[in-house]
Amino acid sequence: MKHAALTLPLLSVLSLATLTACGGGDGSDSDARTTAQPKATASQAKPAVDPVKELTKLFVTKAEVPDYTVAEPAKGDAMAETQQDMRVDKAACAPLAYAANYLPLGDPEASVVHVANDGTFAYNYITLATYTEGKAEAAMKGLAEAVSSCTTGYTAKSDKASTPYASVKKETPFPDAAADESIATASTVAYKGTQTMRTQTFRFGDTIVNYFSIDSNGFMKGQSSSAKVPASLVKAQNSKLH
Repeated sequence: MKHAALTLPLLSVLSLATLTACGGGDGSDSDARTTAQPKATASQAKPAVDPVKELTKLFVTKAEVPDYTVAEPAKGDAMAETQQDMRVDKAACAPLAYAANYLPLGDPEASVVHVANDGTFAYNYITLATYTEGKAEAAMKGLAEAVSSCTTGYTAKSDKASTPYASVKKETPFPDAAADESIATASTVAYKGTQTMRTQTFRFGDTIVNYFSIDSNGFMKGQSSSAKVPASLVKAQNSKLH
């Protein structure tokens, strides 16, 4: 495997170390009514709910996971910014490529990504996505089919780089009685040994949360590594989606 072809979030290995927390306040709107106008006019109607803002409110905070810093990924961190930027040699494997590059699955109404880090070289990307009726179920079905179809691997490409995944294995997801569906995977890349990345994906109604974990230390030191999705992080984040 050529060094130029090595990516994953390998494009992000160096930039991840410079992550800074980003925050923003959320305003509230009032709906004024008068006795002279019992029905609200268009100018009085409350603004439409911003799904991106609503999803952002659902991310775990430092207070909820004190061992982690949770922030937006650095700009330019991703191998592909959108699904359209990602190309896969086996079409059926596209959902896996999305999950392993913290892109949303399927056809979401909105999605937001944050990354949680505990001060080591292990990075845990959390992608929250919301869907219109039926599309979250379809997205999970596509991921499940990809896991079954792509056990021997696939190659994901973008204009930035190419990542050949050597294998994909279905694993047992963390138990969560409140989740409607859940899928877990381990994917490998052959680079100076074997680099194993993991995902845990849960659906709660019309919302999907995908966790993608990578240990960049293995890539940088040229030794095998095996990332694990932290159970404590999943438990804290999932509890906000019930």
